[in-house]
Amino acid sequence: MRWLDGIAVAGPLDRGLEFGDGLFETIALLDGRARLLERHLARLAAGARRLSITPPPASIVAAEVARAAATPGAGLVKLILTRGDGGLGYAPAAGEAHRHLLALPARPRPPAWGEEGVLARLCTTRLAEQPLLAGLKHLNRLEQVLARGEWTDPAIAEGLMLDVQGRLICGTMTNVFMVLGEELVTPALNRAGVRGVMRGALIEAFRAEGVRVTERDVDPAELALAREVFLTNALIGAWPVRALAALAWPAGPFARRAQAWVGAW
Repeated sequence: MRWLDGIAVAGPLDRGLEFGDGLFETIALLDGRARLLERHLARLAAGARRLSITPPPASIVAAEVARAAATPGAGLVKLILTRGDGGLGYAPAAGEAHRHLLALPARPRPPAWGEEGVLARLCTTRLAEQPLLAGLKHLNRLEQVLARGEWTDPAIAEGLMLDVQGRLICGTMTNVFMVLGEELVTPALNRAGVRGVMRGALIEAFRAEGVRVTERDVDPAELALAREVFLTNALIGAWPVRALAALAWPAGPFARRAQAWVGAW
């Protein structure tokens, strides 16, 4: 037996809620169409394989996402895949995975954030190293919750996060790119962080145009040497960063190229 807000309810508890045992995708919509859907489904399937969760066929999920995307007023679809009802204890029991879909309105963002750039800050909350989970968009997001709770100033759009060794990894909800000389650098995500679908799409697009894109460990001190810095995710596309503490950058040509591609996708 279990109780929800003091009321007895029947049925077992989903391991997604009990242990954070699952994955999620946040999919942007444009005119009722899911953007970068194939990349989202590919990442979900890869994450499910890593966690030994059997996902439903991609064609079924794609059809469900398409139906959700047609919801009036929807600006995004959130897809959650959990291991399902797993019984007692941590040991993953064989069972059917559960999927949850939410059709939600788009979160309003100031247009100036994309046009002029955003203000960012450096978070004190550090990301733990866990190579087995690195790159996955799993349901355990408490580090990001704590980091996002560090500021209330609405003028600050994002906080950048370091790992426990002091390496720059990502934003609370974004991936980070910086331009060093003619090279585009983004932090390696083999110890922590999420491999964003927009990050992957932009890396491929830049490389296809002959730009040298490097994924490596990044010392946050390198930000002072950058010609421009920009942030990406599936919902915002690409935001130039115009200032971080005493550092300032222009909304440069690399960020503008990224925005142009996002608009075309």
